[in-house]
Amino acid sequence: MKILITGSHGLVGSALADSLRREGQEVLTLVRATPKNVSEIEWHPNHGSVTPAALEGIDTVVHLAGESIAEGRWSDEKKRRIRDSRVKGTTLLSEALARLGRPPKTFICASAIGYYGNRGDELLTESSSAGNDFLADVCVEWERATQPAREKGIRVVNTRFGIILSKRGGALAKMLTPFRMGVGGRVGSGKQWMSWIALDDVIVGIRFALERDTLAGPINFVAPNPVRNAEFTKALGKALSRPTIFPIPEFGVRLAFGEMADALLLSSARVKPEKLEASGFQFRYNSLASALKDLLS
Repeated sequence: MKILITGSHGLVGSALADSLRREGQEVLTLVRATPKNVSEIEWHPNHGSVTPAALEGIDTVVHLAGESIAEGRWSDEKKRRIRDSRVKGTTLLSEALARLGRPPKTFICASAIGYYGNRGDELLTESSSAGNDFLADVCVEWERATQPAREKGIRVVNTRFGIILSKRGGALAKMLTPFRMGVGGRVGSGKQWMSWIALDDVIVGIRFALERDTLAGPINFVAPNPVRNAEFTKALGKALSRPTIFPIPEFGVRLAFGEMADALLLSSARVKPEKLEASGFQFRYNSLASALKDLLS
């Protein structure tokens, strides 16, 4: 199988590419720099530039590229980059695939549980409505941008990722230093739900979606057992054998991170992986404690 990946240098993209190559799959990548070898294809999503002919013969596209939402404060310019990197890039790629003489069978496009916004204790599934904040609006547009591919008859899967746990990067990697120093603690009230998933389950889940023709549309990529922030804090402290007695009050989080604090750190999303479970997917990590134990061993 010939598989094209965008965002191949990111946490998920690099792990997915390595996994596929180990099993002998042919992996191509879309890159913004001059290609260094025949497996790289140049594109410039901000300028609407990609060569459709270079995409001919590809069986599956996994689109993971996007500006990091957790790096730096959310200025107006940062928010524009977050939106444009997702919506413009996905629109460009989706329209290019739709114009191909032999389009790929499957188009897997990243999304996020930010789609649901801040929903308190409400149990959320793929059929739940969208939220009404900045990230929710971005996710709605991001998923809508895959419509040209869907209309072409390509099977489109929108992977709504939760908090991806890996010591190689992402949220967990950022938490490790303060927690190892013994200055970690709950954020705000600690009552907000955190819907998490181990990186290993993300990679196996994407490959599962590649192979299951019945899976389409939005799919929640989260473990079956979300936890509240206070429980997450306690579990991480236990896994590291460190105290977690330094809570960060809401005003402190907002002072440090601005708008991003409410969207990422104080927001509550209790999300269920309904479609994955109904399709028979077996999570390697159902409990946070077992995931942290393996990740941090």
